[in-house]
Amino acid sequence: MIRLDTKDNHKLEKLLELVNQDKELETIWKCVNINAIDRMGFNDHGPVHVQIVCKNALELIRILEKRKVVPNIIKDHNLEQEDAELIVIMASLLHDVGMIVKRKNHEDFSISISLKFLDKYLPEIYQDDITRTIIMSEVLHSIMGHSKEEKPLTLEAGVVRVADALDMEQGRARIPFQSGSITIHSVSALAIEKVSISEGKDKPILVKIDMSNSAGIFQIDELLREKIKHTPLEDYVKVIVEVEGEKEKSIVHHFEL
Repeated sequence: MIRLDTKDNHKLEKLLELVNQDKELETIWKCVNINAIDRMGFNDHGPVHVQIVCKNALELIRILEKRKVVPNIIKDHNLEQEDAELIVIMASLLHDVGMIVKRKNHEDFSISISLKFLDKYLPEIYQDDITRTIIMSEVLHSIMGHSKEEKPLTLEAGVVRVADALDMEQGRARIPFQSGSITIHSVSALAIEKVSISEGKDKPILVKIDMSNSAGIFQIDELLREKIKHTPLEDYVKVIVEVEGEKEKSIVHHFEL
């Protein structure tokens, strides 16, 4: 069950109604986790991850709206803010479904699998073919844009990419760590205690990351930085990291990106 604050966005309300009744999509999310967790020893890529990414994406797009940053669906197609919200949520819901096939280049498979769900949901929300086609194209680009190999060309695609990357609190690393996958990725991820998104001052978006161990810097500098760079969000996001290690000698106490 995906729960979001729709704030009178009736298109988004309808989408969530359809998604939460869709047993096929629910089953795909379960199959994604069988591949990701049981077979490959990765962290969750199923419904919990989807919920987190959706929440992050909605927070990001609404802060940008408040700070007068215009989404591409408005700039390029003269549609509305509620359409931008629907695009980032629909892409967040579907971005990892290709993991039922394989991990590497799963975005390619997410695109093809998502078409079925777009064909199912969009006619229930948009009445005319032209608008449906525009929304479909923007959702597909936003799904592909979360790949590290691709450059997001729209604000919405950048939002999905960053929202996905911000699912990094320590609980998200426990599954691979406890299953024996002790790597710099899992160890550094365990150091991330809390991630919060709020409106910033000098930049619209402030991401604050609390870490218990300086090993978490790897997550920020090597992974999150690359997700933000060269996206339409690059100039709008400030990341602040606070390290509070009680049992270790903290190497870094403050870090900004």
